[in-house]
Amino acid sequence: MEHVEVRLGNRSYNIQIGYGCLQHFGVAYTDLGLSKSVAIVTNPTVSDLYLKPVKQGLERAGCTVSVLTMPDGEEYKTLETAHGLYGGLIDAGVDRSSMIVALGGGVVGDTAGFVAATYLRGIDFVQVPTTLESQVDASVGGKTAVDHPLGKNMVGAFHQPRLVYIDTETLRSLPGREVAAGTAEVIKHGIIRDTELFKFLEDNLESLIGLELPPEDLVWVIAQNCRIKADVVSSDETEKGLREILNYGHTVGHAIEVVTEFKEFKHGEAVCLGMTAAGKIALDKGMWHKEDLDRQTELLRRLGTRIGVENLDPLQILDRMGSDKKVRDGVIRFVLPEAMGKVVTCDTVTRDEMLAGISHTMAVH
Repeated sequence: MEHVEVRLGNRSYNIQIGYGCLQHFGVAYTDLGLSKSVAIVTNPTVSDLYLKPVKQGLERAGCTVSVLTMPDGEEYKTLETAHGLYGGLIDAGVDRSSMIVALGGGVVGDTAGFVAATYLRGIDFVQVPTTLESQVDASVGGKTAVDHPLGKNMVGAFHQPRLVYIDTETLRSLPGREVAAGTAEVIKHGIIRDTELFKFLEDNLESLIGLELPPEDLVWVIAQNCRIKADVVSSDETEKGLREILNYGHTVGHAIEVVTEFKEFKHGEAVCLGMTAAGKIALDKGMWHKEDLDRQTELLRRLGTRIGVENLDPLQILDRMGSDKKVRDGVIRFVLPEAMGKVVTCDTVTRDEMLAGISHTMAVH
């Protein structure tokens, strides 16, 4: 098992990463002395695959377990779904001493985390992420939220988990499209913070998205991404400065998700489009070199997701960016690259530069 610590004083916690370790979750959970009253939040797809070992492991460890199921899909990451989960928790007798375990991908983790942050003014929760995107990004850092029709993650709270427990073997049950979309966040981390990781992806991308890496290398990839995010979060928990770099590609990406009503693109696919736009903006502003943009574009091409779209209106995307949660004093802020492994936050991107970046995603195929 690899261990990564998120250092946040009395809210610090460990990320435990291994291969084939899900059956041992109950032991890892009880070793921390966490509540014996547990409510697992999951969805039907994940429930069929992984609920049994998690639930039985907790029960063997002496826990009383209830199970709540939410629908599968980003379009269900809503206050309506949260409302239903509140009712399920009340019916199950969940109190302030109880624990929520989020078992699933980013939608389950974000929604269950938001419910944990707000139910009875906040109870503890644990993340057990089962998708690549959630293992390398969404489960770490305590950003919990649900979507609003006018914006992604617009209703939320910072609420750190007590533990993040990752079994990389769960990735083998994912469709190829899910793995590729999740790899977008891995590419993002390489661009913003880790040239070694980016070079590893250039050398091994097909093996990663095909899940053909040796188990120890797959664990390393996940752990490396968790280290990057843990380091950033430990320095800036509530996104007042450094943490904004984790939003590379997300300003345009989130707007595309909203415009398409969360139905056309996976989150990682939208982030690919956002990174394509941000890279073009950085090039136009003279912030980084074309050879770096070309390296990014080539890696995104190899990923196999859509990095160009033809049927979206750039003006509609730009309009939706105005309600992004990263807007400050009416100014749309971008995370832009200066070099591989280094990005900065920029609030001087002009409207024309934004439109050129968005339009660039329409031309790249």
